[in-house]
Amino acid sequence: MPHFDLIVRNGLVVSSTGERRADLGVIDGMFAAIEPELGGTARDVIDVEGAVVYPGAVDPHVHFNEPGRTDWEGWASGSAALAAGGGTTCLEMPLNATPPTLDRASFTAKAEAASAKSHVDFGLWGGLTPTNLDHLEDLAGCGVIGFKAFMSASGTVDFQHADDDTLFRGMALAARLGLPVAVHAENDAITSGMAASLRRSGHTSARDYLASRPVVAELEAIGRAITLAEAAGCALHVVHVSTGRGVAMIAEARGRGIDVTCETCPHYLLFTGEDVERIGALAKCAPPLRDRQTQEELWSALEMGDVDWIASDHSPAPSSMKTGDDFFAIWGGISGCQHLIEATIPACLERGIPPQQIARLIATNAAGRFRLDGKGDIAVGKDADFTWGHAAEPRSLNRQHVHYRHPASLWDHHPLGWRVRGTVLRGTLVALDSRIVAPPSGRLLRPDGPVS
Repeated sequence: MPHFDLIVRNGLVVSSTGERRADLGVIDGMFAAIEPELGGTARDVIDVEGAVVYPGAVDPHVHFNEPGRTDWEGWASGSAALAAGGGTTCLEMPLNATPPTLDRASFTAKAEAASAKSHVDFGLWGGLTPTNLDHLEDLAGCGVIGFKAFMSASGTVDFQHADDDTLFRGMALAARLGLPVAVHAENDAITSGMAASLRRSGHTSARDYLASRPVVAELEAIGRAITLAEAAGCALHVVHVSTGRGVAMIAEARGRGIDVTCETCPHYLLFTGEDVERIGALAKCAPPLRDRQTQEELWSALEMGDVDWIASDHSPAPSSMKTGDDFFAIWGGISGCQHLIEATIPACLERGIPPQQIARLIATNAAGRFRLDGKGDIAVGKDADFTWGHAAEPRSLNRQHVHYRHPASLWDHHPLGWRVRGTVLRGTLVALDSRIVAPPSGRLLRPDGPVS
């Protein structure tokens, strides 16, 4: 009879290919067996009777802001939040750390901070800006997942937006290095120009902010990014798409053979511009939350399978930066990595999206896109990363159970119909009922494998 390090019994196991009643056997941090009524013994046994087991979430869009801005979040609190919410892997953006991840030294500083404090496995994005094109090859050698560029102002002075020349040259370099470029797709001339005009005339409300970032600014930038990526032969990823029309443009390009993917976020699926006016600063983001019709078109695109995954775009800031009479001056970012699973699963199930598609949306597709060997699915030979939970009476997370450095979030205003009960990273229980129960053990990932 086999001896396992861990057996997980009595769960409804969801993978990218389907769902079935099965036990999970784990050896050396990997799934070794997935069978009904699994035989054998184990050092540890977890009984998840009545729960559904999903792959641990792979969140490829978080801002943990360390080094340099740990008063905004930090690896300890940010990764704890993700783990408590069912996440096992994150890809951390090059900003809003200071310095941003723009060269080998800044990569090393961030990797060291994360290795000491992270409760989840992690990869790092490098930046693509007008100031660091000559550092992209070094960053690739360090093991970045890809390069992130802003097509509009980033909100921080130390991470400049990429003009078309910078973006095209950076894409050509990324193509040669075999890495994707991710873009924040909004037209800078439109968004900056409209914002300046409105502020000069004294229009600084939440409604004015929404008006300054129209759908056309996103659509134009998506189209331009696709054109540049096609010419450069570069793999492209469009982050936090907020419109079904934007997704349709990406799907059409993919149909023409262009290597392009996209993500959306739970807040675009569950909140609207009306909520920004009602809730205020906690609901400010860019691109902004849209009207209900645009939201419905986004849902339709997701249901058709044209959205590759759902990411949190966790982007926190101190409460002092989320207040003020000028809505344009308020920091635009939503905390959400701990809420990713508990918001996404019930919303998708309510829309009739099959569980195996949900598994792909929260884990499998992102892991595959960024060549994270061993991540993103429940299958023999994969890392034993998983979370279990169940449907529950809708409620807000208790503030005492929220691990964000600044616990107030948009999600205080949306009842959650799923409860994450536990999270396992490479066979080790790291979170149970919103509590972190293991020391940091996250390891650095690079395309095609971990860094030992």
